[in-house]
Order: sequence, then structure tokens, then C-alpha cells
Amino acid sequence: MRVHIADGATRDEASAIAAAVAEHTGRTVEVYVGDEETPTLVREVTADGQDSDATGDDAGTDAAPTDRERRLREEIEDIERGGPQKYRDRLAEQGKLFVRDRLDLWFGDGGLDFEDGRFANFDSWHPDSPDADGEGDRLPADGLVTGAGTFEGRQVHVAANDFTVKAGSIARHGVEKFLRLQQRALKSGQPLLYLVDSSGGRIDQQRGFFANREGIGKFYYNHSLLSGAVPQICVLYGPCIAGAAYTPVFADFTVMVRGMSALAIASPRMVEMVTGEDIDLETLGGPDLHARHSGSADLVADDEEHARELVAQLITYLPDSADEKPPRTDGTAPAADPAGLDSVIPAEPNKGYDMHQVIERVVDADSFFELQAQYGPEILTGFARVDGRPVGIVANQPSQRAGAIFPDSARKAAGFVWTCDAYDIPLLYLCDTPGFMAGSSVEKEGILEAGKRMIYATSQATVPKQCVVVRKAYGAGIYAMSGPAYDPEATLALPGSEIAIMGPEAAINAVYANKLDAIDDPEERARREQELREEYREDIDVHRMASEVVVDEIVPPSDLRPELAARFDLYEDVEKDRPDKKHGTIL
Repeated sequence: MRVHIADGATRDEASAIAAAVAEHTGRTVEVYVGDEETPTLVREVTADGQDSDATGDDAGTDAAPTDRERRLREEIEDIERGGPQKYRDRLAEQGKLFVRDRLDLWFGDGGLDFEDGRFANFDSWHPDSPDADGEGDRLPADGLVTGAGTFEGRQVHVAANDFTVKAGSIARHGVEKFLRLQQRALKSGQPLLYLVDSSGGRIDQQRGFFANREGIGKFYYNHSLLSGAVPQICVLYGPCIAGAAYTPVFADFTVMVRGMSALAIASPRMVEMVTGEDIDLETLGGPDLHARHSGSADLVADDEEHARELVAQLITYLPDSADEKPPRTDGTAPAADPAGLDSVIPAEPNKGYDMHQVIERVVDADSFFELQAQYGPEILTGFARVDGRPVGIVANQPSQRAGAIFPDSARKAAGFVWTCDAYDIPLLYLCDTPGFMAGSSVEKEGILEAGKRMIYATSQATVPKQCVVVRKAYGAGIYAMSGPAYDPEATLALPGSEIAIMGPEAAINAVYANKLDAIDDPEERARREQELREEYREDIDVHRMASEVVVDEIVPPSDLRPELAARFDLYEDVEKDRPDKKHGTIL
């Protein structure tokens, strides 16, 4: 039946009238407003007595979105345009993507699976608000996009700054969104991905979010709770100064993008004010500085696409949380023939070679994913797979400073071991080192403190560990590299390797210097020195160590890979007890 109502009636009024008439008559009702020739609303009554609304053009067909829904979608589209257009235009000049385009790059067309807090700060800028004051005051999503997406088949929590909104700065509502994201990750046990492009907190709005109990300082408290619970990965797309710099350094893994990223405790202007130093941002805190000198950058990407590729590789080695096992794959043969392993290791203990040549003959082809490659390069750290199983590799690098352990490389190794242990990733130590470096320079840099941290991390790790003495293990190097005293599942050795307090040359000089100096004949002195070295070398040869069961096995080099695979398989679920205590005192 048709019902005509006065011109100017709202849709809600038309719906109420239609519902009342349909209920009273039990018939389908068409409601016409004013002189309209098509019904504004149709209330259909089906054979079972149920009724529903449809709008005029859609009467009798699938219902179309209402005006109210259309208005909401328009508001969402407006929010997703980001900040003022002039700031979007500048992104292209900087070689950067707009945040929504960045999310499409990471997660495919459509970006996130869902978003939280999209309407944050909506009332302060949308056109109907009396507080809005033109285009320059646009604060869509309060400059921070949060939600979740599916990345390489894995669900992850995501926070991404919108640099078009006041340079990606964060204020009260953005802080609330970030804190909620962290809390949800603690509940869900899913990884966190931070796509950071932020100038930090909005100084002119700091009251209400800076020092509050639930303010921006809580970010780092939550980072600490999340550390070792779920993987936190940060990709840095712009200058990250002061408080904003702590999210990257608290993350388990940080990727900086060359030509975009910077990380510093203060801006160049502030540095000049405080110290008088005139310095540019790249020199102060660019990717090269943090990759080579501070160790704050685990990886450096060439551009935005490369950053995504690096994280896509990285996440394949990581579980969703500390409660899960790392994901396994089908094993593949090594890139280089294991039969050639012995030939790449020089017989001379002091001759350099590239440890990568050993690794590529032990792990699955193209699976070694190195981290912090430029920082402390005398130790290699990275993930790999042995017959499909993710492992963390800590390996001395004889081609860099003879593989001696320096403060930077000790700190690097300690952090990597700690991370692997948190996420249940087994550890493989490849040992070929003269030990910790000595001298006044490294003492000033804290070699003892850094070495302590490396030994502590190795001692505390409860994941399966295997130590392989590739050629030599002198001094406390055998301790730091998880030798026999450090609860490895096995200490293996390759033929010709040596374990000793120090190498033959240093040992002979320390013990027999006076006796040798007393020999006047140079030829006789050289002959006697060579005899002493050979005697000493026999005493530290790995066969003597195996005879005394210091090492578990001397392994033919071409058999090392299957030997490691079998041992990792057997000890996959090994449980190790540590003293019941609150925590250690070593950081």
C-alpha cells in the first residue's frame, strides 16, 4: 500500500511511519515524501510476516547503503586523504610514499585488514566542527595509523606515522592509540611492526601526554614488557629525534632507509645550542653511522621496496611469539659443496679467510641472513637454516682483525644471542678466534664489560647450542663462543684445530723468553724456538682434546652439516634449568 507524507520529512520519520503501518496492516508499505514519484522508503512484509526497509530506487532489490552510511564512507575517505595536500606533494620530493600508499606496498591493495582509532581527533578538524580552522588544521587519525594486517601470510599489529600530519608528530590521541596497540599485542601474541616517520611529540600540546602515567613515556615501558614476548620490528622512514628515537632502539630489529632515515637523541640545531658542534643530520645520525658505529641499525635498505623485502626475509626466521617454535621449511642443499669445506680453512692459524665460505657449505642455500654486518665485523651474526631449521649463527670472522673479539663485536654477539634465546632459535657457534683483544684502547672502550655481557648471554641461553671449533680457540674466546663449560649440546672440532690459553708464538714468548735469550747462537735459538712451538702445538692439538674428552667429536669437514642437523633434531626440545631467581645483575 502507498502512504504519502509531508514534504521535508526525514528518513527516520518515514521509517517509523512505514513500520507502524506495516505492523498494523500486515502489508508492504511504500512511503512517498511530498510530491516524489518514487518511494523514499519501502517496508516489505514477507510471507512469514517479517518486514524490512528498502530505499526508493532499490525497492524490491538488494538494499543499497543508506545516506547515513554514505556520509560515513565520505568521512573515512576524507580521513584517509591525510594532512594538507601541500605536505603530500612534498613527500614525492623527498622520495617517500604517503602512509596509505606505504601500507598498500606492505600489505597489498586495501592496506590493513582493519584499523583502530581512525576517527581519533576527528572533532578538532572536520568541517562541521566549530573548532576547525581551515585546511592547515587537518589532523586525520591524529597523524598515526594503527591496526593489523596480513604480511607474508602472517598477521601483525601495525603502527604507521602519517608525515603529512604535523610531520608525523604524536599527541594525546595518537599516544592512546599506540598504547592500545601495544597492549593488544601483549594479549594476542602477534608480532608488532612499527613504520616510523615521526618528528616526536607535539611540543605545543605536551600537557596531557608527556609525563602522564598513560603518556608517551609508557611507550618504552610497554616496549620493555613486549621485549622477548613478541617480535618487534621497526622500519625508519625519516628523521627520528629525541623521544621518538627510542621506539627504533627498543625494537628487536631496526631497518633504516638510506637517504631518508636518521636517528639521534637531539636535532643538529639542539646539538649546536648545547655543545657548539656544527653538524648535519646525516653525519649526526644517518644510516651509515648507526650501521657501522652505534649498532642501532640492524639492516640498511636502499629504498622503501627494499625495506619491505628485508623484513619479508627476516620474519621467516621468527615465531609469532615466545610461546611458539620458529617456522621450519623444507631443507635445501648448501649453495657450495660441503666436500670443499676443509679446503677453505687455512692450515696456518694466523692466516685470514672469509668465514662466509664456511657458512655457505653448512647451511641451506641462500638462507644466511646477516644482521649488523658493518658493526663489529670481526664477529658475524645472522639467521640461517640447517635442513630447514632456523638457527642463529655467531661466527668469528678471521678476515677482519684476525677474528679477535673487540668491545663492539662482543656487544653485538651478546644482543643477538639474547634475542635468539628469547624466541627459541637454536644457536650455532663457529669458533676461530685468538680471543679477546688486548690493549689500552679496548680497555677504554670497555672490553671487560662487553666481554662479560657476551659470556653472560651465552651462559644464560637455554636454547640448544652447538659449538664448532673451526680452527683455533684461544683464551677466553672459547668461553664466549659457548665452549665445553657453557652447556652446549656438543663441542665439535674440525681436524687441525687448537684450543689453548694462547697461541704457540705468544705462549713460547711468555714461558721461555729468558731461556731463549740466553742462547747466543741465532740459528740455535731459532731451532730451539721452533722445537718448543711444535711441542706446544702437539699439546693443544684437537686430538689431545678429544682424547681427554674436552671436545665431543672431531668431525670430517664434509660431514659437518649432517652432523649438526642430526644433533639439532635430537635436542630440539631440550630443557635446561637455571637458578630460580628474580634476574641476574648483568646487562
